[in-house]
Amino acid sequence: MKSIFLFFGVIGLLLAAPDISEVREAYRKAAENQEKAEKLHNDLTAITESDNVLLIGYKGAATTIMAKYAKGVKAKTTYFKEGKKLIEQAILADPQNVELRYIRLSVQENAPKIVRYKKHIAQDKQFIIDNFNGIKSRETKRYVKGFVSQSSSFTEAEKQLF
Repeated sequence: MKSIFLFFGVIGLLLAAPDISEVREAYRKAAENQEKAEKLHNDLTAITESDNVLLIGYKGAATTIMAKYAKGVKAKTTYFKEGKKLIEQAILADPQNVELRYIRLSVQENAPKIVRYKKHIAQDKQFIIDNFNGIKSRETKRYVKGFVSQSSSFTEAEKQLF
């Protein structure tokens, strides 16, 4: 009987959702390194629509990053479209989530012009400015502030608001 509980306990740990702090850190590093991008993408592959909406957003972002490293136009397009779809799905599910807006903004800032995924930059930037102080988690605030400080979408005056 003990072995059955141990077995299901181990399986439960293996199937547990990734820690959001680790996902945030991995996302930050993924654009700089193909190996880290692939690891993040693989770690989030099992995330489904019924999971945490924030993890779906990060899964989408990780998928768009994979487009950067994919070989061939078709593979690049497939990765980017799938990632974009996941990000938009997450925002539809939780439109008031500042971190999801940050995710979309970060992807749009770095997306090539040819994919035409830049239409929400001004809207997301303003949403982050307007709602930053409402973020309850100190870690999330620090993380979003770090993005804003290096973002090309925010002016120096806007960065000072954070």
